[in-house]
Amino acid sequence: MAEKKTDNPKKLSRQEQRDLDIEIHFLEGVVKRDRRYVEALQLLGDDYTRRGRFEEGLKVDCRLARLCPDDPLVHYNLACSFSLTAEFRKAANALRKALHYGYRDFEFMKTDPDLEPLRGQLIYAKLEKEIAEFEASGTDGASKV
Repeated sequence: MAEKKTDNPKKLSRQEQRDLDIEIHFLEGVVKRDRRYVEALQLLGDDYTRRGRFEEGLKVDCRLARLCPDDPLVHYNLACSFSLTAEFRKAANALRKALHYGYRDFEFMKTDPDLEPLRGQLIYAKLEKEIAEFEASGTDGASKV
C-alpha cells in the first residue's frame, strides 16, 4: 500500500520551497523516463500538493488511479486532490472508492486539511453518514462503488 500524502499545516520556508522545487524537478525527470514508476509518481504528487500546485498533483493522482485501480490510498489521495481543486462530486466519489477498497484511517480522514474544502459542501453530509456506517461496521470494503 502507498504512503499517505503528507499534509502541510505550516508555511514552507524559502529554503524548504527551494529544496522541494529541486526534488520536483528531479522527480519530473524520473517519471518522464518511466511513466509507470508508481513510487516516483506518489512522491511527485505529494510534492506538488505540498508546494500548492494542486492541478498538477491532481493529474498525477489521476494517473496513479489508472495504474493502481484498487489501491485505497491512491483513491484517498485522489479525493484530496479533487477536494483541493473544488471538484467536490469527484472528491466524494473517490473517497467512496477509497472506503470500498479498504481505507480505514477514519480519525485522519475527519481532520485531514486536504479534505476541508469537501467537508464544507452539502455532498459531504451524505458521505459522512456512509463513513460512519463503515466505521461502525468494521467492514473490509464490501460496499458497492
